[in-house]
Amino acid sequence: MTVAMQKLRQYCAYQERCHQETKYKCLELGLRGPEVEEALAELIADNFLNEERFAKAFAGGKFRIKQWGRKKILMELKQKQVSAYCIKKGMEEIDADDYAVVLLKLVEKKYLSLKGEQPIKRKYKTVQYLLQRGFETELINDALEQIAKNEAE
Repeated sequence: MTVAMQKLRQYCAYQERCHQETKYKCLELGLRGPEVEEALAELIADNFLNEERFAKAFAGGKFRIKQWGRKKILMELKQKQVSAYCIKKGMEEIDADDYAVVLLKLVEKKYLSLKGEQPIKRKYKTVQYLLQRGFETELINDALEQIAKNEAE
């Protein structure tokens, strides 16, 4: 158990991990049943594993670095079986003003890259692109209207 615990500690120290990822790592290392639960309990007790810290780092990082929208981040956290409380805490890492600025920048970049297209097709492709990135429909439409209005002037 000590070699496995050492590897798990290194695994968790390298970057923030959720409980699910760590469970899979335990199984990879050959731990089974109660050993897995004991290992997780020890990692949590030693503060190597903290799901709230993971959710905050994940949400903040995916937004700042990959510029994902809230919906996509939320779905990824749910897929990683992170608790609702931790998801809520993680989503608080995304500043509303920064979110609006990033969305506007992405809308502008995509919309302007489709200059040759017909207006309806151009708008449709921009919306699809941003929905794929996890942004909310209402916010996308507001940003698109703002860009279209600026372009018309």
